[in-house]
Amino acid sequence: MSTPIVEIQNVSFAYNGQTALQDVSLEIRPGDFMAMIGPNGGGKTTLAKLILGLLKPDTGVIRVTGQSAQKASASIGYVPQDVHINRSFPITALDVVLMGKLEPKKRWARNTESNRREAVAALERLEMAPLAEKKIGELSGGQCQRVFIARALVTRPQLLLLDEPTASIDTKGQAEFFEMLKDLNRDVTIVVVSHDLLAVSRYVKSVACVNRVLHYHNQAEITGEMLETMYPCAADETCPVELLAHGLPHRVLKDH
Repeated sequence: MSTPIVEIQNVSFAYNGQTALQDVSLEIRPGDFMAMIGPNGGGKTTLAKLILGLLKPDTGVIRVTGQSAQKASASIGYVPQDVHINRSFPITALDVVLMGKLEPKKRWARNTESNRREAVAALERLEMAPLAEKKIGELSGGQCQRVFIARALVTRPQLLLLDEPTASIDTKGQAEFFEMLKDLNRDVTIVVVSHDLLAVSRYVKSVACVNRVLHYHNQAEITGEMLETMYPCAADETCPVELLAHGLPHRVLKDH
């Protein structure tokens, strides 16, 4: 089998003594398209920050491409839920993507011809090259997300990590957006952090349910009944997808 891009072994993490994650283990392998789902406060954003090396686990080990998460940060292209770019600032889509070429400890990427070619190529991959010179404030929510993904991809990461990527995209545009991610998944491993499994269910290959503990499900285990049952899941409940995956009847969940 291929070597995992991310290896998480028995990781726990707490904020001010309040447990956010407990004894979490997970492997993310090359070519996967994983949905990381769970209720608000369940720990999925904390887990994403641990993978990115923004937090360090209290116990356990995290390795990314065989290194510590901090050392391997360049291997991950990250698109946060709230990208802090002033939409009224006169910056173009191409300028935003060039930010991905920003060198450590410098405030701006060198505007070399090589960097520009790579930035344009990233925009082409996201079907955004015709809008390269458009101001970021003139783009729709879905177009902006494509630009931010192009910025993440210009570093040629092994893993693309997206936090609630469809939050600013209307329902009509979401299917098109996930089709685009499906196409990108041919070349890059993708993890989508989301509270809405139904939105990503047609495209993902695996699901990690994060609710302080973690339950992993491969594509063969995922059913429509599971997706419908996920919605009542609150922060203090057992993962209903886990119950269904292991044969407990739906009636038990309703009684619960």
